[in-house]
Amino acid sequence: MNTDDTRPGRVEDVHDIALAMPHVTLERGPQGNAVYQVGGKSFVFFRNTRPDAVDPDTGERYDDVIVIWVDSDDEKAALVQDSRSPFFTTDHFNGHRSVLVRASRLGEITQKELGELIQDAWLARASKRRAAIWMAEQS
Repeated sequence: MNTDDTRPGRVEDVHDIALAMPHVTLERGPQGNAVYQVGGKSFVFFRNTRPDAVDPDTGERYDDVIVIWVDSDDEKAALVQDSRSPFFTTDHFNGHRSVLVRASRLGEITQKELGELIQDAWLARASKRRAAIWMAEQS
């Protein structure tokens, strides 16, 4: 998928980029939420509204949280450490190699950055063989 280096990311990009990766299936969660998988492993999914992700000012539950896998705890820490970043985590995701981002904040990163994040999520969950083949094709 061609990405724009400067255009703000959008929800549609999440779907397009995830589906453009090889061997991806789109599953549906219990409330119809999109769950993108490779080899039966989720790498991006739209989360149901949960009590652990809330607006700190109003206490209202976020209804637009996207979960994106990362390769390591260090990568997760790098993404969530800056409070101005659109990426965050909750206690529920302690020890889980993923970051959360609200769909309403995707515009704070570029389409290219979003593409790289989703591709890395796919690589983190794909089999070593599939990952190696895809990486070789990108060279």
